[in-house]
Amino acid sequence: MNTLEQLKSYGIEIDAKTIEANKSKHVICGMSGGVDSSVSALLLKLMGYQVTGIFMRNWQEIDEHGKCSAEEDYKDVIAVCEKIGVDYYSLDFSNEYKESVFANFLVEYKMGHTPNPDILCNREIKFKVFYDKAMELGADYLATGHYCQTDGKKLIKGLDKNKDQSYFLYAIDGEVLKNVLFPIGILEKKVVRQIAHDFDLATKAKKDSTGICFIGERNFKEFLSKYIKSQKGVFVHIETNKVLKAHDGACFYTKGQRKGLGIGGPGGPFFVVDKDIKTNTVYVAEGEDHPALYAKELIANELTWIEAEPSFPLRCKAKVRYRQSDQDCTVTKLSDGEIKVVFDENQRAITERQSVVFYDGANCLGGGIIDSVGDTLFTNSDRHLDQAFSEQPERPSL
Repeated sequence: MNTLEQLKSYGIEIDAKTIEANKSKHVICGMSGGVDSSVSALLLKLMGYQVTGIFMRNWQEIDEHGKCSAEEDYKDVIAVCEKIGVDYYSLDFSNEYKESVFANFLVEYKMGHTPNPDILCNREIKFKVFYDKAMELGADYLATGHYCQTDGKKLIKGLDKNKDQSYFLYAIDGEVLKNVLFPIGILEKKVVRQIAHDFDLATKAKKDSTGICFIGERNFKEFLSKYIKSQKGVFVHIETNKVLKAHDGACFYTKGQRKGLGIGGPGGPFFVVDKDIKTNTVYVAEGEDHPALYAKELIANELTWIEAEPSFPLRCKAKVRYRQSDQDCTVTKLSDGEIKVVFDENQRAITERQSVVFYDGANCLGGGIIDSVGDTLFTNSDRHLDQAFSEQPERPSL
């Protein structure tokens, strides 16, 4: 089976003329040591490009077992690049990462928020610092292993709906897309794995990374406690205003969270439904679908649009978390730099300082940071949230 036949068998349509033209193009492929970026580099090589694999060191720390995960990942990058016959290098962006991503992450958590550092990493590191370095090194394109697509102007969802990562890329500068390639964006994850097995890549069976890169498999609360001093507070039942137990700080909990609360009761599992940062209070309620978790409106700022800012009012779809399905909404512009989003249906656990991302079909339009959330269904019920908050719970000594 020749190269064209191989690519076609995976659903990649390309002709011999294009492969020949690609031979004059240099692509720097960001490689993490995972299967997605490994297959991305392989596909680029098969499509004729001159490929250089670059491993980004964004975080360097020895874990409790005396291992540095970055070193282990780089070994996999070396093995893959040597297998497919491309040059490879390592670049250290750990200082830039700590200044532009991790410092912001800590500031947000100290304020009681639960931000998404992956979005900031893509904006500030992968598609800014790393992109600029790739262009400086003479690359025609920067490629990554994200499940996204682009036509050079638009940011388009990846073919695999379960793996689409456009949510995490909404904040990048759309201008860079003219020099960006997403080789696996047209593939499903199972095909990516199959390619890795067919070419016997070192990462063929490697587990996908989950969670925040600088935390890895470690306990999140234990990691964060090294940087943020715990401040005792209390869990309060949203309906009865009764103090249930103490906690180590509101910053360790987010709306919709169930695990790690350590609260039991006859009415079913408890979920975080709100937080009062000033008093370090975490409000909880029983039931995954408690009315206090649902709201229809939000205000967002820190807006980014992949192309030109759209006209308002805007009818589109949006999501307030990565795994959520697209939701119909209307977006109106308020004062400079702010928008109001009204969903057709109530949304669960809309969380301040996380991102709302907008779509027109498969096209990611952009998004913003959620600044505030409108009234919940519980706020509008017979027992008002304001009333519950105004009745200060009796607090035990901590």
